[in-house]
Amino acid sequence: MATEMSLKERIRSGNIVVGVAASLDTDRSTLEQILSKDTYSFITIDSQHSPYNEEKLVSFCRMSEELGFPVQFRIKNTRQAYLIGNILDLGPLGIEVPLVEEESVVDEALDVFYYPQMGHRSWGGAARYGISVREDRLEYAEWWNANGILCLQMETLRGVDNARKLAKKGVDCLTWGPADLSFDMEAHPQHPLQSVDECLRNVLHQLEGTDIRISFRNVTPDQRQKYIDMGITVFMERPQI
Repeated sequence: MATEMSLKERIRSGNIVVGVAASLDTDRSTLEQILSKDTYSFITIDSQHSPYNEEKLVSFCRMSEELGFPVQFRIKNTRQAYLIGNILDLGPLGIEVPLVEEESVVDEALDVFYYPQMGHRSWGGAARYGISVREDRLEYAEWWNANGILCLQMETLRGVDNARKLAKKGVDCLTWGPADLSFDMEAHPQHPLQSVDECLRNVLHQLEGTDIRISFRNVTPDQRQKYIDMGITVFMERPQI
């Protein structure tokens, strides 16, 4: 019998994967209603532009895991990449780092996202995703390193230009912030890339030959096919309620 592919494997293989946004205040019945509207693979939670506390994150991730859905969590600021390991101890399976432009940020994120011998994430945390069925230190670390999902958000032309350098081993997706990227294009009218779609095509070209994918905030399902035709395979959408 074939083993079911993990979410990370599906992403890296180029399967179409769709996530749905929710807030930490979403109750179980509402979350079940949201998840029933489409074939979703993960839930995305934002703290960059939304209030957040650790206790709520633990509770939400526990509820989501009970429903069979992992959480991708966007941290508040690029400079807080050093906190990724601590946040992962609260229950997310995936992390999204906003406004990435520098290789040094990627290196820091990789180092604290992965356990030894891939990185230097510290051991501990009773709320970690999947820990209840694999409590052995080495078993869990190996499982995590093969399943955790790390995403970097491209929100500037500099990030787009540097995408291939930022797409290091251990990164799973380059995600997109179309609004902030649009601000940056408006500030640099001389740059050869002057639309979100042009930036997407440019980065898709840079990523050719890798298994790192683009994850796009397309907002609603009716916009999905356009980007699938471009070669984008991971989507983050608003709930359909």
